[in-house]
Formats: sequence, C-alpha cells, structure tokens
Amino acid sequence: MTTLTPLNRQTTGKPVTYPERIVQFGAGNFLRGFADWIIEQLNQQANFQSSVVVVKVTPQGKYNDLDTQDGLFHVHVEGIQNGAPVNQTHLITCVNRCVYPHDDYAAYQALARQPDIRFLISNTTESGIQYNEGDKATDQPPASFPAKIALFLYERYQHFAGAADKGCIIIPTELIEDNATQLRGMILRFAEQWGLDAGFSQWVSEHNLFCNTLVDRIVPGFPAARKAAFLEELGYDDRMLVMCEPYHLWVIEAPQRLNAALPVDKTNLNIKIVESATPYRLTKVRILNGLHTSMLLIGSLLGLETVRDCIEHPQLGAFLQAEAYQEIIPATDVPQAGLEQFTADVFDRFRNPAIEHRLSSIALNCTAKIKVRLIPTILDYVRKRQALPPRVVLALAAYIQFYKGEWQGRSLPVSDDPQIIAWFHDQWQTAPSTGSLVAATLANANLWSADLTTIPQLQTQLTQYLTQIADGELPQLLASLG
Repeated sequence: MTTLTPLNRQTTGKPVTYPERIVQFGAGNFLRGFADWIIEQLNQQANFQSSVVVVKVTPQGKYNDLDTQDGLFHVHVEGIQNGAPVNQTHLITCVNRCVYPHDDYAAYQALARQPDIRFLISNTTESGIQYNEGDKATDQPPASFPAKIALFLYERYQHFAGAADKGCIIIPTELIEDNATQLRGMILRFAEQWGLDAGFSQWVSEHNLFCNTLVDRIVPGFPAARKAAFLEELGYDDRMLVMCEPYHLWVIEAPQRLNAALPVDKTNLNIKIVESATPYRLTKVRILNGLHTSMLLIGSLLGLETVRDCIEHPQLGAFLQAEAYQEIIPATDVPQAGLEQFTADVFDRFRNPAIEHRLSSIALNCTAKIKVRLIPTILDYVRKRQALPPRVVLALAAYIQFYKGEWQGRSLPVSDDPQIIAWFHDQWQTAPSTGSLVAATLANANLWSADLTTIPQLQTQLTQYLTQIADGELPQLLASLG
C-alpha cells in the first residue's frame, strides 16, 4: 500500500492567500461540504478574496485534524445532475485556522476586533439557536451560541466605537424558520438582560444585517468502504474528506445590495438573494419533504430500505412521479415552472447511487412532518380541484397502517412521540372496524390541530385504501395510480 502524503499547506503548496473576512461557527460535514465549498467557488469565480476562521462553539474536543491539515480538506461531489453523472473532487483552501473560545477566550475577543471581519456563518443544529437565561456577560465564554454571538458583536461594537462600517452580515444555516430573526431577537434580549451600552442594541439593529436562510444539500460524510481506495487515488491522507451531492440551494433573505458584498450574481452557484424565502421553503417542504414522507410510509410496507429502492421500484417509482407532477405541484401556490425544475432536480437526487439514504432515517416525528408536508397538499388540492388527491391520500392511509408498528411479520421503524405511538397502539387494539380507526385518526386534534373528518370524502377514501392495504393489494393500488 502506498504511503499517503500528509495534507497541509506545505505539501500542497497552498499558502493562506486571502484576508480573514468570515467567521464560521462550527466545522461539521454540512458546513465543510456546503458553506466552505461555496466560499471556495466564490473565491475562484468572483474574486471574493476571503478566508474563513472557524470557531468551535462547544467546549468538548477540538478540530485536531483540521488544525493538523492547516484548514485544508477535499469535498467530493458525486451524483446525478440534469440526468448526467457528476464526479468531481475539490481541494478547499479557504479555511485558515480554528479558534477555541472555551480554551482561549482572549483569541475569540481578538477575532472580534479584526477590522476585515464581515460575515458570520453558523450551523449549530436546530438546538443551537436557543435562549439560555443563565448566560452572563461576564462568562468567558457563555454556554449558548446566541450569547457567544452577542458578546462577539459587543466586543466589536466597543472596539470600533460603534462604527457603522464594522457591523457584520449574519447568515445562519440552522434548519429553523426565520433563523436570523430569532438569533437577532436573542442578542437584543441579552443586551437588555445584561444592561449593555444603550447604543449597542441600536448598532446591532441598524448596522448589522441578519439574513434568514433556507439551505439544501445532502452531505453524508464519506462511505467508509470506499475511503481507503479513494485516498490512495487522491494521494493525500485527508482526515476531513467529505462527500456531497451535486445539488445545492442557498436562499438568503436580504436586499439585492448584498450582491455587492457577497457576489453570488457573478457565479454559477444556486444561491438566491430574495425578499422572502417562503416560496422556496414551501416548495421544498411540499415536494422534497412530502415525497420523502410518502416513500417512507409506502416503501416500508413494501419492504424497501432506501430512497433509491423506492425510486427504482417498478410501481412505487412511477407512483411518486405521478404524486409530484399531478397532485403536489398543482396544489402548491408557487409558479409552476419553478416547481417542475425543482421536482426534476429532486428525482435526480433521489437516484444518486453514491448516497445511501435509509428510509428509517426519515421516520423520526413522522406525524408532525405529515401535518406540514402532506395535509396542506390535501387541503389545497381540494380547494383548487374540489376533489381529493388520491396518491397523497394513499400515503396517509399507509401512515395509519405504518403506525401499527408491524407489517407482515416485520417491525416497522416507527419513531415518534411516545404518546402518539401509544395512542395508535391502543386504536389498533380496540377500534371495532377500519372505518372507526380512520375516523378516530382524522378527528384527533392532538395529531393535526384540526378535525380532518370535515374534508369531504376523505374518511371514505382512506377507509377503502386501508382495507385494500390490509388485503395485500398495495402493489395493485400503486400500479393503478402510477
């Protein structure tokens, strides 16, 4: 076996080239395969000239491999785009160094005082943007991410005496709605709680731009079974190697003037600076997430294990295409042309042979997901067509069957609130008929925050489908609707 060359700036001949203009909170797979890859593209395509400083948000551990590699790593892009295979490897050079506030708070404060810092990017998971009332201004550092950001900005405000041009552009990527608005609200709340200078809150509000975002890219790391051979071909011992799909979307709510600071308009990147991310969020939730939920429920009953299994299944694959184009798109209040292109991209992503997306990983909190992914499609389709969308209704019938917890002697990957699981277990044990089970499910306001029995013919159609599923007719149903 060939001895691999260590990956660092000396062995690659890649010195730090650009000034540190970006502070990135976190360095997990997603930020490396999404944000850092995008920054590298901006440097290459748009002369962005920006380096990244990574901040370790949590106290546990360090980014030892990233430090050893001088911030260098590879992003391997593999999959299908516009129907054609994509196989590319990019060396990411934009990450300069890491800062550890829990070990060296002075370095964190010094970072806030660097004049060139312009952007703050984060991915601290959905639980990262949470208000912790116990955080104090004297903590070095405070526990929560919003409190860390508040003190970073306060250090900057004090050092530059509230200069308007030293405000930052804050672009969180956490998967919560209005992520930047929520973060700003917590920063202002800390400012009041801590009794900071009166001018600080005004500076935060007027001279810092908080951008709500929607992000989309699958970044699963790198398959262990392929890694050794891939690195041998690469020639470097890259311990931060990450794989991602070709598709990427970054929707940023901001004025168009943001292009002057973040020149995405000079690239071929799928980054959209928009007035509102709502249409993009609706598109993603209804199409990508809605189809994921449908294939989880129906695919599990068919004994399938992955998203690609579902797409390649002779009946289910055609059914999902029909569900998307004949029911979800017509029911969604977004321009149809954009929806059709997004849907074509989604099916390319589903077919990606390089990514194993297991159905069981989609199962968590399925009831809450159905409430926002499938029920609105049913309601909007009925409103527009005065008829039920039969394929989405079949997915809802599969949900009721799925929550029995077992099917044809197999356990199903139900993963939800224990009270919901217990309720369905009780219903399956005690309901006197299929119709009464369906009626109880639709009427349960704890599941839907509404009484769905009021939707015309839904109870009847669900009862028929659930009866046919129980009679082993699911493949025939799919074939008739595909």
